[in-house]
Amino acid sequence: MQSYSAEMRRDVLDMDDAGASTHEIAIELNVSKSWVRRVKQEFRESGKTAPATTRSRSGFVDRHADWLRDKVNSQPDIYLRETQALASKELGVNVSLMTVCRSLKELELTRKKRH
Repeated sequence: MQSYSAEMRRDVLDMDDAGASTHEIAIELNVSKSWVRRVKQEFRESGKTAPATTRSRSGFVDRHADWLRDKVNSQPDIYLRETQALASKELGVNVSLMTVCRSLKELELTRKKRH
């Protein structure tokens, strides 16, 4: 995904203030209409003019490593979905299955299924 500068975002907003349409702005700046709409929406809703610098990650494993270790050690055959549900119930944290999976892998915790 292309990241455009804050200056280009300001150009979009200046052209919009001057009465240019989304289509005209996109053609003039050689960007997509959807990006122009998104810049205008972000400014309208939050006053944001700068591009995002990083994605916000939850840090689930950093904050809940001990809890994860306890769950896997006490129930070695626990499913990812069960861990996800317990995180929501016990920690009040909504987390994706992939986050649970990555967290267990990062902590080098394996789950053994009963046969």
